[in-house]
Amino acid sequence: MLRVFSHAQKSCGNSMQMNYRRGHRQPMNALRNLTRRIGETAYSSITSQKSTEVADGILQAIGRTSLVRFRRYLDRQDVTLYAKLESQNPGGSAKDRPARQMLEAAIKEGEISSNATIIESSSGNMGIGLAQACRYHGLRFICVVDPNAQPQNVAIMRALGAEIELVTKRVNGDFLAARLARVCRLLEEIPQSYWPNQYANPQNPIAHEQGTIREIDELLKGEFDYLFVATSSTGTAQGCRNYLQSRGRDVKVVAVDAMGSVLFGGTSGERKIPGLGAGREPKLARGQSFSQIVRVKDVDCVVGCRRAAEREALLVGGSSGGVLETVRFMQDELAGKRCVAILHDSGTRYLDTVFDDAWVQETLGVSSQEIEYLKNAKAFSFASGLTQ
Repeated sequence: MLRVFSHAQKSCGNSMQMNYRRGHRQPMNALRNLTRRIGETAYSSITSQKSTEVADGILQAIGRTSLVRFRRYLDRQDVTLYAKLESQNPGGSAKDRPARQMLEAAIKEGEISSNATIIESSSGNMGIGLAQACRYHGLRFICVVDPNAQPQNVAIMRALGAEIELVTKRVNGDFLAARLARVCRLLEEIPQSYWPNQYANPQNPIAHEQGTIREIDELLKGEFDYLFVATSSTGTAQGCRNYLQSRGRDVKVVAVDAMGSVLFGGTSGERKIPGLGAGREPKLARGQSFSQIVRVKDVDCVVGCRRAAEREALLVGGSSGGVLETVRFMQDELAGKRCVAILHDSGTRYLDTVFDDAWVQETLGVSSQEIEYLKNAKAFSFASGLTQ
C-alpha cells in the first residue's frame, strides 16, 4: 500500500550497485554468505557487552540503545507507541551501526590496508559514523557532501578528522548524482582508496538485522504489531524486515519516505530534510517491498519534531519527525496495537533548521502559526490531505 500525506568502477556507470576499491570490483552476490557470517560476529561482539560492563573502545559502545514508551505524543491512549532512540549511539545516529559494520568487514577481508583512504557520499550521519570508525582505526576519511548537509554534522566530521568535499552543482538536477560523480573521481585520483558504498553494501541492512531490530524484538519478546522506519538507502527498513520475516513475526513494516523522493517509484522533487528519501534509487532499494509506504512532506517532519519536543520532552531529528507524524496520522487504524518507531538521530543537530522559525518560513514557506496549529490539531489531514 502506498500512501502520501503532507503537513563504482572506473566509469562508475553503476555506482550505486557495488563496493569500489581502486583497481578492484567485487560483485554483490558473491558476498551474501560471507557478510551474514561477519554480521553475526559483529553483533555478538556488541550484544555480549552488557550495559554494566566497560566497553572495549568507543565502537563497542554502538548499539543497545534505549526503547522508550511515548505516552503523550499520540491523541489516542489505546495505541502503544515505543521509540527506539538511535541518537544514543556514540556518533549520534543509527548510521553508526552500518558504518562500523561496513568498515570492519572490509578490514577483515583485506579490502582495506592501513594506508587506505576511505571515501563516502553522505548527507551527514553516515559521514559521522564513518569519520568516527576511521579515526578509531587510524584511517584517512573523505566525505562528499552537498549544501543540504547540516553545518553541525560537517563540523562534527571535521572534528573527527574527516576531510570534506563539497559539491555545489547538481547533476541532472540531483545532488546525490553529483556526490557520486565526485566519489568516482576521487577514487580514480587517490591510490589505495576504498568506497564502502552504503547504497549497495549488504553490510548496511545486515547491521540492522543483527542489531537494531533484534534489540527491539528481544525487549518486547516479539509482541508488537507495527514498525515505522525512515528510508533513504533503505538499509534499516530492509534489515528489520528481513529479521522479522526470518522469525515468522506478524509485524507490519511501514516505510516512511519523503515527497520528492524517487524511492518506490516516486517522482523526483525538491527536498530540504536530509536523511529521508533519495534523488536516485540505490541498489539496495531496488525490488524492495514493505507492508506500507507513506510519503511525508518536509513540513510534516518539522511538525513531528516540534510535537515530540513539546509532548515527550525529546529533541528528535528531521526524519524522526516524519516517522512520528506517520504514526499519528495512522493512529485511528492502530487502536489496540503496539507500535515501534525507529528514531534515527537527535534534534540537537537541527536547531538551525527544523527548530528555527525563520528557517522554516524562508525555506518551506510555512509560518510559525501554521506549525503551531498543525502540531496541536487533533483532527487533521497533514496539510493538503491523503492520497492512496
